[in-house]
Amino acid sequence: MAITGAAELLATWEAGLAEAPTGRALLLHRTARPDVDVATLPVLPVGSREADLFALRRALFGERMQVRLVCSACGEDMEFDLDAGEFARSLGGPGDSVVRVEQDGWDVEFRLPGVADLTAAARTADPRAALLARCVVSAERAGAAVSAEDLPAPVQRRIAEAVEAADPGADVTLNIACPECGEATRAELDIASYLWTELDAWARDVLLDVHLLATSYGWSEPEILALSPLRRRYYLELCADV
Repeated sequence: MAITGAAELLATWEAGLAEAPTGRALLLHRTARPDVDVATLPVLPVGSREADLFALRRALFGERMQVRLVCSACGEDMEFDLDAGEFARSLGGPGDSVVRVEQDGWDVEFRLPGVADLTAAARTADPRAALLARCVVSAERAGAAVSAEDLPAPVQRRIAEAVEAADPGADVTLNIACPECGEATRAELDIASYLWTELDAWARDVLLDVHLLATSYGWSEPEILALSPLRRRYYLELCADV
């Protein structure tokens, strides 16, 4: 992955300010995977997107991730560090994009859902049925083709288990023991939201740097952004000494 420059990152941040979380996640994914057509990104398996966003986070802000949770049992604040690289590797990633389930004479091929599938299904009255309709590639019983809506509950559960096993990174869940009471708290790690929060803080800091350096030296924004972070910080220290 090529590390995106400051100007491009600021453009991504600016575009995301007017977006909902799903739009911001797509912008981040486009930044992480500029080699993939934008229309393809929403249909990639969710675990692939999460892996791409973890890789982008590591490229931009390093391996160490600070996470804060509130204990669900005693209400104590918990703060701890995660190693982004190690955590991402522990999740693995999807292999084949289609899983096959054979049970009780049923033979079903199911495409791993992407963000577009989950979003569309969530807007319906029956998300599970909508997801089946979108992602079932083929379904047969005793050699005869059947529709997704005819799949019995046990087969549907088997499909869900197969998808979870094939794409473990699609549901990134932490299970943290509280140091005060010892009870475990489960919480989803939304890497898109986490990364956007970091990008937002970074962008506002950079714009402040631009303002201070432009005021002191009369440089343009492109000239300032072309400086390395180290040189930019050094010039800011010089400004403070004046």
